Amino acid sequence: MEKKINVAVIGATGAVGQVFMWMLADHPWFNVAYATASASRVGLTYSSTTHWILPLEMPSSIKDIEMKEFNFDSMKEAGVQIVFSALPANIAREAEPQLRAHGFYIFSNAAAMRYDSNVPILIPETNLEQLDLIRDQGYPNTGFCVTNANCVTTGLAMALAPLRKFKINTIHINSYQSVSGAGYPGLSSLDITDNCIPFINGEEAKIEKEIKKILSIDPEVYAFTVRVPVMFGHLETVWLECDEEVNEEDVIEAWKDFKVVTDLPSTPEQPVVYSSEQTFPQPKYAFWGNPRGMVVYTGRVKKKGNKIGFALMVNNIVKGAAGGSIQNAEAFVKEYGLLE
Repeated sequence: MEKKINVAVIGATGAVGQVFMWMLADHPWFNVAYATASASRVGLTYSSTTHWILPLEMPSSIKDIEMKEFNFDSMKEAGVQIVFSALPANIAREAEPQLRAHGFYIFSNAAAMRYDSNVPILIPETNLEQLDLIRDQGYPNTGFCVTNANCVTTGLAMALAPLRKFKINTIHINSYQSVSGAGYPGLSSLDITDNCIPFINGEEAKIEKEIKKILSIDPEVYAFTVRVPVMFGHLETVWLECDEEVNEEDVIEAWKDFKVVTDLPSTPEQPVVYSSEQTFPQPKYAFWGNPRGMVVYTGRVKKKGNKIGFALMVNNIVKGAAGGSIQNAEAFVKEYGLLE
């Protein structure tokens, strides 16, 4: 592009906000022209006010970005078109409709507007056609909001997208979710060290609801979610029942054939990668792949009776959060002709 599109990151210092800033630092299409956090951080540089938790060095290009107040007029003056939201759901519920009303294009990691009928829960590799729902919100005459899915649902949807052809009628899903999914500062170390917590508020209902909307399927979904003492990466184990006869080779071949022909900067050519190694996948692979953290890894495929089982691992704060929102913005920019 001859000229990059100016974007804002709101909630830039939290766990998901840090991934937004990291991925946007040298993005070929987007330029971070505005970044916000809590009011106490206004006027400080990004590096001085952020407790950096990513296992990667903070890019030098974002270290001196000055934190700004959350102000619609100031964002307009900075030339911002696209807003990436890493706000907590309770704050997003008030802020995001206002941003939309002021004409901004919002790509949100929050669940606040996720279940509105005219708001897409978008994963470009699986349901790009749902991007057209922005017209039901009034685009191009008004702003709009596009959300990404819950982090567990994202990994599940990626693994299931190429398996839809087998007519899935039942999904049993257990997730083992890293502490970064709770945000920063998140859980007390006294609660999670040497421990697993078999309840994450709201997660199971989100999975059961979102997978149906994203993939346009209507299976029975049974979910358990567990918080585990791992920093990054959500591991999931899945059992499926399908209307059609399916064996292990069918599933593995479907993943291998699931290639995406695209020039979106944040989309892997092979978005789901399978290995037959018995101990694969593991959360320690969360930042593998190209782009880093955007590949979903699968393994342990097996059949028992009429059920197919497998394991998957998704980077919850990259593909399952900020990276997914950036990918959604890229899809919008391409599909609606904003590239120069």
